[in-house]
Amino acid sequence: MYGGVASERMLSHVMKGVVPNVFFTVHTLERALERGTSRAEIADVLATGFAIPAHSGRRGKAKVYDFQERRNGIEYPQKRVEVYYVDVGDALFVVTVYVFYGKWEKK
Repeated sequence: MYGGVASERMLSHVMKGVVPNVFFTVHTLERALERGTSRAEIADVLATGFAIPAHSGRRGKAKVYDFQERRNGIEYPQKRVEVYYVDVGDALFVVTVYVFYGKWEKK
């Protein structure tokens, strides 16, 4: 159990060879998909993204992707995916995922 979330509400996403032992709550994964990212992008951010500040004992990583698509009627050149998580032993528990649309310089 993490953060009061019962184990039956936990969803393991297996990313063998990329980022092992990553766990999401159902709610976290649903919100990430609604915000415009995928499991593959989350795995990529965790594996190759750059560190960003986080609070309350959490860690964060982000990555900027070329997007060149429309979202909510507006065309955006890029999107930035931010993943916030906690380390528990050899596992990562994804707390939340944010997606921002606009233009950034890639790091």
